[in-house]
Amino acid sequence: MKALAIALLLALAGCAAAPRPAPPAIVAVEAWGGHSAPSAAAPQPITHITLHHQGEIWQAGTDIQAYLRRLQQWSRETKHWADIPYHYVIGTDGHIYAARPLAQPGDTNTEYDPRGHALVMLVGNFEEQQPTPAQLQAAVELTAWLAREHGLGPDAIASHKDYSHQTVCPGRNLYAYLESGWFKAEVARRL
Repeated sequence: MKALAIALLLALAGCAAAPRPAPPAIVAVEAWGGHSAPSAAAPQPITHITLHHQGEIWQAGTDIQAYLRRLQQWSRETKHWADIPYHYVIGTDGHIYAARPLAQPGDTNTEYDPRGHALVMLVGNFEEQQPTPAQLQAAVELTAWLAREHGLGPDAIASHKDYSHQTVCPGRNLYAYLESGWFKAEVARRL
């Protein structure tokens, strides 16, 4: 009875632990027709969350699941990487797709070292296109969840071009949301 009274007092005082928010809905690799990569021997600790864009014009009506299957095949057979270079891919409709296992470091065609980075890619070329509101919302939700799960703050969020001088990724139209502080503020609001 005494323990119940103490718990009630703590809850009323705002000291009770808030329930852990559920992760955003993520389409599993098998659900989009991909093949899971083998697990890493030792999972990488996540210390950064890094935003990317696809870098290609995304045409309305493109089948994203077919795109992901082609990307996975190209990544493995042509690049000889373990899997898609990114951990998550966000479609124009805001659906989030699992890609490379988060336990494995991503891959890159540039000089930065992606070890410790959770890599989030939005489809589209944001040098020429705008991210959709649904993509931005999904990116914020996913990033906030990743930050909570790995004990990170908004200062751990950056973009590909923040680590590499060889790229314009994630494109000026997505980078503007980082540069203005909007993206980190939206993530912080959810933490």
